[in-house]
Amino acid sequence: MANLIDVDQLRTFIAIAETGSFTKAADVVHKTQSAVSMQMKRLEERLDRPIFARDGRASKLTEDGERLLDYARRIIKLNMEVLSAFSEAELSGRVRLGVPDDYADRYLPEIMARFSRVYPGVELTVSCQPSVELIDLIHGNELDLAIVTTCDGQGPVEVFRRERLLWVASNRHAIHTSERLPLALGRPSCAWRRTAIEELDRAGRPHRLLYTSANSYAVAAAVLSGLAVSVFPESALRPGMRVLNPAEGFPELPSCNIGLVRNPHERTALADALAGHIISSLDNLSEAREAAE
Repeated sequence: MANLIDVDQLRTFIAIAETGSFTKAADVVHKTQSAVSMQMKRLEERLDRPIFARDGRASKLTEDGERLLDYARRIIKLNMEVLSAFSEAELSGRVRLGVPDDYADRYLPEIMARFSRVYPGVELTVSCQPSVELIDLIHGNELDLAIVTTCDGQGPVEVFRRERLLWVASNRHAIHTSERLPLALGRPSCAWRRTAIEELDRAGRPHRLLYTSANSYAVAAAVLSGLAVSVFPESALRPGMRVLNPAEGFPELPSCNIGLVRNPHERTALADALAGHIISSLDNLSEAREAAE
């Protein structure tokens, strides 16, 4: 019988693929860089083919590496589900989750339903704050786990999903045709706000900041009432919004990464179990969307 692939090697491989760096991946999987390199050497030896191609300081996947990534994600997902299924009787207590309100109405129902079915005796405490504030709460030992939009300099983040960042306006108004574009965006610390303004400046599109709020519902209200244009990730689009494209004068925006940040002070079995359910829940959302399309 052929030797099986080490699941821990696959987790490290996914971390490298998501971060683009052996060094950053080492922080995510809590290993030294030399240990990460050794794991990948053994994985390539096991597969008898290269899975990484160096591109400057970044680590890009080869064609075989891209093929492996899909299998690796499915294996890790199934591994988490198995562990959750057989550990439910042993886990109890409280787990604290942080999530930006951009994603709360879209992600939380599925996450909470799945988690509560498996762990009915566990208390799940949820805090809805902007990603930057969630990072502070994590480092302050006030959260066990947080879903965040990844930004530079915020520490190890386990990226599990990428989404398109889109320009949006009301589908009942034409505010997007304004000579000086009115914007509704997050606070100055918001990465999406900085990206939107930088792209408009680069394109030479006149604009003015009309509404600022850390609350996505307030920003959405300004958009839906036809007062301003904003940027939203694909999963956070609301009925009544229309997506604006380059043909209308709106430059392409980079994709946003969504990831998990864990409490660096203490890693608990409950937090690990919740992390598995979050990843599984979002996979289900993707599958449901693909089926609907």
